[in-house]
Amino acid sequence: MPKKRTASDTAQAVVPASPWVHVSAREQQRETKRNAVLSAAAQLFNERGFHATSLDDIAARLNVSKPTLYYYVKNKDQILIECVRKGLQMMHEGIEETRRAGGKAIDQLMACMRIYARIVTLDFGMCVIRVSDDEFSPENRKELRRLKSGIDMEFRRLVTAGVAEGSLQPCDPKMAAFVIAGALSWIGRWYQPGGEYSAEEIATQFNAMLLNGVLRRKLEPAVLPAAGPADARKSSKARAQK
Repeated sequence: MPKKRTASDTAQAVVPASPWVHVSAREQQRETKRNAVLSAAAQLFNERGFHATSLDDIAARLNVSKPTLYYYVKNKDQILIECVRKGLQMMHEGIEETRRAGGKAIDQLMACMRIYARIVTLDFGMCVIRVSDDEFSPENRKELRRLKSGIDMEFRRLVTAGVAEGSLQPCDPKMAAFVIAGALSWIGRWYQPGGEYSAEEIATQFNAMLLNGVLRRKLEPAVLPAAGPADARKSSKARAQK
């Protein structure tokens, strides 16, 4: 016969549910909310500028109180450095993924350019472009310049490799990298979501113009209309007068 359960056994078997979530879940929730703070801040920095944006503005965008923000960030300066760092990390990760994929230098360069152009149309990427280095402390400025330098060196490497493989015209890799990054970065200054061109269309057109230029490589001979009878008579008369 099955053993009869006692009241003591039942009490031990029923474990009350904890009103607190697991530590890992709490950390995940905190990180999700922290990212929401950074995203909202990046949008406002891009829309209004860093100095014209207050913590009250960020809190209002998120429908929370200003003190709530201090649970996730120390101050507005920390928010700014985190936003810009996220944008630069996105660029580094995209470029590194392209490097791991391998292939010809020209294909890698085109992929990196497309990634760069795409990221500067996103909130964190725009922060990288729209916020001046002067907004940061000397220590943070040094870190950001190091991250930016890594992207510049990768463009130089790909240009050098492209010249070596014959897919690019001989050029100064340093100057070429400046031209490419400078042109692509400016997208982050004027791009507006929902504008005439999508981010993908902009990246495609910039890639084409930066790599192919706007000058025709070979001028085609002018195509003249066929001479009619009147034109032939005029031509004959002109020759006779000479």
